[in-house]
Amino acid sequence: MSPLKVVAPDGTFVIGPETTERLLTPGEVARIFGVDPKTVNRWALTGKVPSVRTPSGQRRYRESDINALLGVPR
Repeated sequence: MSPLKVVAPDGTFVIGPETTERLLTPGEVARIFGVDPKTVNRWALTGKVPSVRTPSGQRRYRESDINALLGVPR
């Protein structure tokens, strides 16, 4: 059985009972990289940036994945 995955109202991504991770919107990621949000979505479609989908089908980006792309240590 796969672990429980839920997006909370505060934008965190819950995997199981103890793990939470902040999810960023395409607009938030776009501001970080200085590009348009549609560019961020294109990056996700081509596999350059990992993404997850909310239950409503919207694309979100794990903060840890974006930090890894930026070279920010954990």
